[in-house]
Amino acid sequence: MPGVMNRRLDVDALRAMVAIDQHGGVTRAAEILGLSQSAVSHKIRRLEASLDCEILSRKANAPMFTTAGQDLLGYARRILGIHDEAVLSLSKSTLQGKIALGMTEDTTCTDLARILGRFRRLYPEVSVRTKVRMSLVLQEQLSLGALDAAIVQVFQHEVRPADVLLYRETLHWVKSPELILRKGEPVPFLSFDDDCFYRRWGLDLGQDAGAVFETVFECSSAAGIIAGVTSGLGVALLSQRHLQPGMEIVDKDFPKPPDLAYVIRRARNSRNPALETLVREIEAEVRRYGTLQIAV
Repeated sequence: MPGVMNRRLDVDALRAMVAIDQHGGVTRAAEILGLSQSAVSHKIRRLEASLDCEILSRKANAPMFTTAGQDLLGYARRILGIHDEAVLSLSKSTLQGKIALGMTEDTTCTDLARILGRFRRLYPEVSVRTKVRMSLVLQEQLSLGALDAAIVQVFQHEVRPADVLLYRETLHWVKSPELILRKGEPVPFLSFDDDCFYRRWGLDLGQDAGAVFETVFECSSAAGIIAGVTSGLGVALLSQRHLQPGMEIVDKDFPKPPDLAYVIRRARNSRNPALETLVREIEAEVRRYGTLQIAV
């Protein structure tokens, strides 16, 4: 058994651990990291040998990580955050400027806040002013020049060539299993406000199958819509990240919603070196993990 002082936590192995957890297995983690599956497995085995404990569970129908592995995951995320910030700080420049950035509620609930905090520490001479609005509002503010860039949701077919595609997600019709939909009766619809493009699609193109929607609940917050669905108030359109175990997906009963894309969209003719640096930081984070992770 190795002595405590001889044990080492390899940063690449920790990154492999986190990728396995986030992407559901070694195969997908290897794709995201740009490595072979055997290389990822080798990193984990070396880490297990160094720590003299099992990290990945190799038993059928068992959780992916052992208890020790779950404990190490928490440390791994913190270590990687500090490690990556330290590496970035060595290349810190005298970058200056101002950024007016828009975000949706969905992205404020991810670890984007952590990325912005790190960016501020690395580039203290750059001022970032953030507005949280619905995607359609942010797009209008971009067109008016009130924002330099915005992280917005759009339907996948609406992604523009100049957009920075971060990741894709699916959109679903959902309801509580306790809610019974009866033929010939209006469908109770839980809606975001007028500025939500889910709502506009759902009430316009989404009714091509002949269903009549009756808006019974309006809320600009995803948390409010989730609560309404789980309480059985009606049917809603929710993105994949907001699905809850108690929800029933009812896509077969309504027209299939288009897939979603999260993009960084810049204002036209934007020439902002500080913004481009921030965009690269966000892109690098998404390439590393495949998405912006839900903040916990």
